[in-house]
Parts: sequence; C-alpha cells; structure tokens
Amino acid sequence: MQQNRNALKVAVVAVLTAVVVVFTMVVRIPTAKGYLNLCDVAICFIAFTFGPWSAFIAAGLGTALADLISGYAQWAPISFLVHGIEALLIALIVRQKGDKEASLIRKLLAGFVCIATVSLGYFALSSLFISTASVAAAEIPGNIAQSAVGFVLGLGVASAVKRAYPPVRSLAW
Repeated sequence: MQQNRNALKVAVVAVLTAVVVVFTMVVRIPTAKGYLNLCDVAICFIAFTFGPWSAFIAAGLGTALADLISGYAQWAPISFLVHGIEALLIALIVRQKGDKEASLIRKLLAGFVCIATVSLGYFALSSLFISTASVAAAEIPGNIAQSAVGFVLGLGVASAVKRAYPPVRSLAW
C-alpha cells in the first residue's frame, strides 16, 4: 500500500513539474536579459498545497526545463536554485499539522520570503555568473512584481483547490 502511495506522489510531482513549465512558457514578457512569466503562480500554489519536497522539485526542475526549452540555458541552474529554494521556504513557512490553515502572519511572511528569494536570488546569482551588478539590479523591480503577483494568485488558487477537493492535502510530500 505504501509503495502505491509513493508512486502516486512521484507521478503528482512529475505532473506539477510540467505545470510549472507551462506556466513559465505560456505568458512571457521580455526584459533586458530574459523574460517575466507566471511561474510563481504555479510555484506558490504547489508550495501551499503539496508540501516542501514536491514544491522544491517541481519548482526547480520546472523552471530549469522551461529555460532550457526556451533557449535560455544559461539561466537554468539559477532558476533551479532560486525557484526551488523559494518553493521550499514558502512550503516550510506555511506547513501546518493536520487540516489547519496557516495563519495570516505565516502567509504574509511566506509572501515576503517569496519576493525576497526571487529578487535577491536572481540579483546575486545573475551578477556573479551572467552579467554585472548594475544590469542585474535593473531586473529587480520586474522580479518583485512577478513574485508578488505569483504569490497572490497562487495563494488564491491553492485556497480554491483545497476547498473544492479537500483530499488533495493527502498528496503533500
């Protein structure tokens, strides 16, 4: 029985990874060095709904795969780290025992961590490995907007899915 449960969780993570790829690639707003997208909607939804390990794997792999498919291979390792850590931290902050919902303070903290991780993570890693600090700094406002919008929409989607299908909580990993 446990083996079937683990197989289901692996399959769910594979589907969630594909969801992140789609959200990353469907809406793309070009910027000076790359593009803004809706990946954070999917990432935050997954973090709120499916737990830290599912969120880390799906967010990291999904955004890295999207970068590889889109021709932005140089960004794949950075996206993997930044979005994987973002998802892991959000999920750990809002994680609750049982069916309890995270408090408003935890959700606000998770939102702050989401925005800080994406904007500062891309700034630091981009300025170290891809461009200069001044070019990386120019991307900060877009990354703040992307992660803030993604957090709000992801939180809304997670709440709606949990209300519509409460057993989804049992798939958290």
